[in-house]
Amino acid sequence: MKKRILVYEYLSGGGLMTAGDAASGELLASGTSMRDATVADLLACGVYAVTVATCAEASAVPAPATAALQRAGESASDFVARLADTHDAVWVVAPETEGLLAQLQRCVDPARWLGCDAASIALASSKRATLAHLAEAGIPTPLAFAHAPETRRWVVKPDDGAGAIDTRVHASADAARHDAARRAHDGNPATIEPFVEGEALSISLLCSAARTELLSVNRQRVSIDADGALAYLGVDVNVLPPSSPRSVVLAALAEQVGRAMPGLRGFVGIDLVWHAQRGPVLIEVNPRVTCAYVGLSQALGRNLAADVIAAHAPVGAHVDA
Repeated sequence: MKKRILVYEYLSGGGLMTAGDAASGELLASGTSMRDATVADLLACGVYAVTVATCAEASAVPAPATAALQRAGESASDFVARLADTHDAVWVVAPETEGLLAQLQRCVDPARWLGCDAASIALASSKRATLAHLAEAGIPTPLAFAHAPETRRWVVKPDDGAGAIDTRVHASADAARHDAARRAHDGNPATIEPFVEGEALSISLLCSAARTELLSVNRQRVSIDADGALAYLGVDVNVLPPSSPRSVVLAALAEQVGRAMPGLRGFVGIDLVWHAQRGPVLIEVNPRVTCAYVGLSQALGRNLAADVIAAHAPVGAHVDA
C-alpha cells in the first residue's frame, strides 16, 4: 500500500482569499505554483498517494492526486489536524506571519511533519531574533552595518512578515524610526535594519540531521518605488554553477546556518544580499518551501520531494522514493 502524503499550501488551501482582490490573486497564483511543484515531484516518485488541500478559487490539483476542501467555518489549523490523522506524512507551506506556520506545525504529530522543527520555526518567525542569533554565530547580517559610515538607507518591515509585504526603504534612520513608531501605534510592530546595498540573491537548501546542502543560488528581482516601497517581482533559479566562487562561499554560509539552526529540515530558503566589499549578508531564513522551489527539480535534474522525504529519515536509513 502506498504511503499517504498530505500537501497543504496555505493560500491555495483556502487561506486569506479576498474575492476580487488583485493582491490576493497574485498571492494565490504564487501559492498554487509552489503547491503544484511539490505535488508533481511527489507523484513522480510513484510510491505515494497524495492528497492536496485546495479551495474553489484555486486551479485543479494535479492528477491523480486527491483534492481536499476545507469545511465551512473550519479553521486552517483544524483542517490540517483533521487530515493529518489519516496521512503518513504532512507537508505544509505557509508563512510565519502571526505564528501561522508554527500553529500548523503544532497540529501535526512530529513523526509525520515534513518540515523544520518548532524551535527553528519560532526563531525564523522573528526577523530580528534570527539576525541576532546568526550574528552571534559569526554569520554576516545587516546588524553589522548599524554603525557603518557607508550605511545611508534603512529598511522597516514586519518582524514576522513574509516576502516584501509592507517593507519600506527610508533615506534616514530618523525616517525609519518614525515609520516603525507609527506602525507600533497602529498595532503592527516592525523591525528596523540597515539597508544593505548589493545584489539581491537567495539560496535554496536541503537540510537534514547529517548535512546542509546548497541546492541552488537564485537571483531575486525586486524594485523600490519613489516612496520607498519595496516590491518582490520574482526569482530566477539556479543562476550560478556549483563550482563558481560565489557558490563555494554560499555553500559554506549554508553550513554555518545549519550548525546555528540544527532543527532546519527539508527545503529551506535564505534571502541575502551580496555586498561588493563584504560578500554575502544574510537577511532572513524561510523555514519552508519558497518560490524558488518551482522549476528547481527540473533545473537540477533531481526530484527534490524525494530528497526532502529522505532528509527526514534517521541518519543511515534507507528511503524508497
